[in-house]
Amino acid sequence: MAPHSHSTASLKASLRQAALGRRDALDPEARRAGALAIAEAVMDIAALAEAPVVGAFWPIRSEVDPRPLIEGLFARGQRVALPKVTPDGLVFREWRAGEALVRGGFGLSEPDDTLPPLDPTALIVPLAAYDTRGHRIGYGRGYYDQAIARLSQNGPVLTIGVAFSVQAVAEVPAEAHDQPLDHLITEAGPVPLTRA
Repeated sequence: MAPHSHSTASLKASLRQAALGRRDALDPEARRAGALAIAEAVMDIAALAEAPVVGAFWPIRSEVDPRPLIEGLFARGQRVALPKVTPDGLVFREWRAGEALVRGGFGLSEPDDTLPPLDPTALIVPLAAYDTRGHRIGYGRGYYDQAIARLSQNGPVLTIGVAFSVQAVAEVPAEAHDQPLDHLITEAGPVPLTRA
């Protein structure tokens, strides 16, 4: 391990904890309204409309609820895949409106294992904290970084982070393997991203 990685990990952990604390403190009604505004802004991303399969997620705890966005994608005729955590990382399986989900680890709701895996070309990415360079702090297990790296082997993957503006931090300590997001959307609209 690189000598700085322990301090980077502890810095990320404290930024994550603070940002999640701010997110948890949001009024539930503000979260609901925010999720609708975020869904609308995400649907306006032109490149997303061209993705035949969009990887989304089912919300846990105080996360942005992507279900209004998923409904919009279905209404537009796009297919949606949800992730399952496996020992090899995230596996995406197609989910159709109304299908039952099964209980997974970490309190997640996941598609049934009998459904075939499907590789999305666009990903709606949950996160704990973000900065204006498009770097994110996830929940500390690296599942999305690994999934983005794996899916990118098939060709470009459009990545769209969704968060509440209270999850912003001045700077995410980015490491070599961290993939900056293509878009970042909050309830206030798209976050203008500055690339180094």
